Amino acid sequence: MKEKITIGLPSKGRLKDKAIFFLNNFGLEILLSEKERNYFGKIKNKPNINIVFLHAKEIIQRLGDGTLDTGISGLDLLNESEKNLRNKIYIEMRLNFGNANLVVAVPNDWIDVQTIADLEEVSFDIRNKSNRRLRVATKYPNLTNNFLISKGVTQYKIIPSLGATETYPFIGSSEIITDITSTGKTLADNNLRILKDGLILKSTACLLISKRSKNKLKNFLSLINKI
Repeated sequence: MKEKITIGLPSKGRLKDKAIFFLNNFGLEILLSEKERNYFGKIKNKPNINIVFLHAKEIIQRLGDGTLDTGISGLDLLNESEKNLRNKIYIEMRLNFGNANLVVAVPNDWIDVQTIADLEEVSFDIRNKSNRRLRVATKYPNLTNNFLISKGVTQYKIIPSLGATETYPFIGSSEIITDITSTGKTLADNNLRILKDGLILKSTACLLISKRSKNKLKNFLSLINKI
């Protein structure tokens, strides 16, 4: 009897649709439940493979603890995870969808701030005038910290964002933000612009595997790797 394999796929949006299309392309036809809120699926003619639809961030967590054997999620979410979790996951393949950039963005009226070096100067001005640090709103504190520190920016404070990060500079919750964007349109629509050297990460969807499951995935991966 073949070993059971559990695959995690994004539960909503374009990432879900493209993940399903990706597997279908390799003859792995996903059979979905007719129930509107059912989060499970099967692969046609492969009873040993189970599909679970989860939030993309949850897929990273479950790959790390071995609940999932393989799954599709974003490189940004993987790299944002703690090191001990990342060390349990292997990137099998970077996929040609889910492309987006994690960037540093500032309000349009910060005309003197064009680069990260300019940002460092502003952070010292804020420190001297207001006796506080430059506030950076983000859903990606680890990646943001690593990037800013690598660029020599030290006088800042991370403000965790719970959603609509673009609003934070305009409601007084932060001065600048880092955020994920595909085209930059949402940032521009909210009077924000990306710094010239403000690219933190070029992300894409990835086929990820739990390291503890690598041996039992050999047959599955042989299908996927026929490109």
